[in-house]
Amino acid sequence: MITKVPQTLADMLDNNAWKNPDETAFVWGDKRVTHAEHHTRASKLASGLLSLGMRRQDRVGILSQNSLEFQEVYSACEISGYICATVNWRLAVPEMVYIVNDGSPKVFIFDAEYAEAVIELRPQLTSVQHFVCIGGKGVPGLEFAIDYEDLIASGDSSGVPFRPLPDDIAFLIYTSGTTGRPKGVMLGQAGQVAAAEILGSDQRNSPADRLLIMMPLFHIGAKIIQLAQHWRAGSVVVQRGFDPQAIVECIEKERITVTHMAPTMVQMLLDSPSVEAADLSSLRMIVYAAAPMPLPVLKKGLKMLGPVFQHQFGQTEGIGTTLLAHQHRPDGTDRDREILTSVGQVSPRVNVRIVDDHGVDLPTGEVGEILLTSPGVMKGYWNNSAATIETLRDGWVHTGDIGKLDDEGYLYLVDRKKDMIISGGENIYSREVEEAVVAHDAVSEVAVIGVPDEKYGEAVMAVVVRKPGGDVSAEELIAHCRTLIASYKKPRHVTFVDDIVKLPSGKIDKVRLRKLYG
Repeated sequence: MITKVPQTLADMLDNNAWKNPDETAFVWGDKRVTHAEHHTRASKLASGLLSLGMRRQDRVGILSQNSLEFQEVYSACEISGYICATVNWRLAVPEMVYIVNDGSPKVFIFDAEYAEAVIELRPQLTSVQHFVCIGGKGVPGLEFAIDYEDLIASGDSSGVPFRPLPDDIAFLIYTSGTTGRPKGVMLGQAGQVAAAEILGSDQRNSPADRLLIMMPLFHIGAKIIQLAQHWRAGSVVVQRGFDPQAIVECIEKERITVTHMAPTMVQMLLDSPSVEAADLSSLRMIVYAAAPMPLPVLKKGLKMLGPVFQHQFGQTEGIGTTLLAHQHRPDGTDRDREILTSVGQVSPRVNVRIVDDHGVDLPTGEVGEILLTSPGVMKGYWNNSAATIETLRDGWVHTGDIGKLDDEGYLYLVDRKKDMIISGGENIYSREVEEAVVAHDAVSEVAVIGVPDEKYGEAVMAVVVRKPGGDVSAEELIAHCRTLIASYKKPRHVTFVDDIVKLPSGKIDKVRLRKLYG
């Protein structure tokens, strides 16, 4: 075997299994899997999928919460050149149907927990030829699905007779656009290798690190932080989801050094009764993203855990900037506190521009749209060339975020994407919620905004005009929305009005609405 710099994710997996065969790749509960064992399982799964008719760049859909099997599906695709197309398990069935049909996977792998949803999905899916169930052997009603372990057992440990190319798509991860319509972000093999190296450099990952993942693996955040750790062949501890008590116990037991959380999770962790008595001294870094850290939470975290916090800003479409741990100094100088309101400086091999509406670069300190580029930016949007052309131009991702750079290169967010709400680390787009609300027969008009929320950062509020004679309560509207969109997107507050404030152009004045109700 020849030593080589990884060009693909398959090269990373090969290198880890070859150079660190007996080191732990994954921890799942009391189970430990070495890099060599993981490579073998992923290769056999890739081979089993080949027997079902899969070819390079065919899609494999997966619907599952975090699990060891989820990581194996990712790796089987990485090692073979299949495309892993993830599905957010928090979505409503109609939303899942759209995403699966758009990505058109040939094989759909799902956890038995979602059997009921898959049975409902199944008649509406147009591309899926084979269903594979994790943990559903012998469960009535799942006779149509192949057992996951049986599929692996049928595979060859030598894998498949083809390899991914650096320019191949590795992942298809769906994210809502500013209009609320889901878009499949195409992330390439070579791009994800570069992103892993860039992020690993910012996080100072080493083979001795033990990374804890509890953020959902259907998002790029959890996936890319795992790749950053495996860029250096370290260990990844996987939790099915977030539970403060379980996270505290895991950090202590497994001597976790690095983890990744949304700010609302950090707050819940710090509020956990067990955190002060636990030995969390192994923890050197908590990477937070998705939203800024409230200053009181940050100060409490620094007091309890030390200088462990690091903020990362980016999108599924591409990584961006980092506010490093040593730059978190809330009790420092005025300049230190000013820097703390930024999202940091560009990560290695990343460039940022601020441009006006005509794409002209703006001077330092002036506000405009944030553009990002790096070797890890997306290849485009799946089946959506118009959105690709609009967002990805000359290799630059037009983020839709508004910000400015100071004279030391710190990036400051001035506004977010139009109408986007960040609640508990999840992006929620107003138009998508508005479409669900207005689908009710009693609703004439609606505007959806984000309002401050102590627990989630922001909560969804619907400002609603009823139709004449329309008799619907707030509770009924919220229940109605749950049938059309994911529960976390539904309004938490509903305000009924006679008229919604508008601009002279006739468009709803959301700036005014936020002032009125925020």
